[in-house]
Amino acid sequence: MFNVQPTAGFVWINPRDFHATLKIQVRFKKLDLNMYEAYFNNRFTNTLVFYVVLLLLILVSPFLFVWEIVNSVRSCFLHKENMSGKVVLITGASSGLGELMAYEYAKLGAYLAIIARKKPESRLEQVAHRARELGSPDVLFMYADVSNVNECRMIVDNTVERFGRLDHLVCNAGISPLYSINNDVTKFEPVIDINFWGSVYPTHFAIPHLMKTNGKIIVNSSAAGVLNPPRGGLYSASKAALISFYESLRFEVSPRITITILTLGYIQTNIITAKYSSNGVGIRLRKDMKDVVPTMEAEPCVKAVVDGICEGATSITEPRFIKVLFLIKYLFPQLHQFFFNMYFPSKNRN
Repeated sequence: MFNVQPTAGFVWINPRDFHATLKIQVRFKKLDLNMYEAYFNNRFTNTLVFYVVLLLLILVSPFLFVWEIVNSVRSCFLHKENMSGKVVLITGASSGLGELMAYEYAKLGAYLAIIARKKPESRLEQVAHRARELGSPDVLFMYADVSNVNECRMIVDNTVERFGRLDHLVCNAGISPLYSINNDVTKFEPVIDINFWGSVYPTHFAIPHLMKTNGKIIVNSSAAGVLNPPRGGLYSASKAALISFYESLRFEVSPRITITILTLGYIQTNIITAKYSSNGVGIRLRKDMKDVVPTMEAEPCVKAVVDGICEGATSITEPRFIKVLFLIKYLFPQLHQFFFNMYFPSKNRN
């Protein structure tokens, strides 16, 4: 194909031959793209391609299923990261999943920096005391607003100044008011500020320190970011934004930093109670969500999450059946809609 001429131990390729071949490759590539465009522009072939690919997926799904089982079993025997003496920063740690994650890390011997907003009912100091009792060598607790970029810089700087390093950043802070078109939409700005920027800001300032330790970023997104349940509009949007941001960031920081995205379903914490919904700006729940939909207890959920993080998982979904709903959402959208209509009929959504 090329006019090759050996010269003083090197191989010389005639530039004209190279450029001619490159032009041919570009033409073939354009031809392939034009072929795809022709498929996609025709309604029949566009639909046909979808069902052919779906059929292929169904055919290989038994092998993928076996592969998933093998990986699950294999993960039970993998070497887990030793957290003893390592430093973990957790936002939203005064209650719920953040509090329980602090306790799990404490049992593993990690140093902790725990963050929460300063409110009269905050239990952050008690959480710090309990974490020390469970085995953490030292716990730094700080009050901060994660939607404030300067305060996010402060909590990262103070953590590194106190402990000299940072190994895990757990972005857990979040709020979940239920949105309706009858609400004043301007009152929902904190949802994006806390749920999205409240994770992005500390991540930005933590990355240089995590690079030094080959650390991890754990972001608590939600299954709602994929499944989009009724009344979850702005909450779901903020969680979907987290998934998109961190999936993209993964390519930039890997392999020095591991990113673990949590897509959890309904977990039995205060955030899914009727009492919690009555304190916000959105719709008030008539009953706790655990009385309406299948839920998972918080402690086994957190245990599975921290174990997965230490095993190097890049995504964790609990309870596991939620993964099936992800597939249904994209492959069978009508069934997905039927599922939510069954659990959330229109007359019960207010």
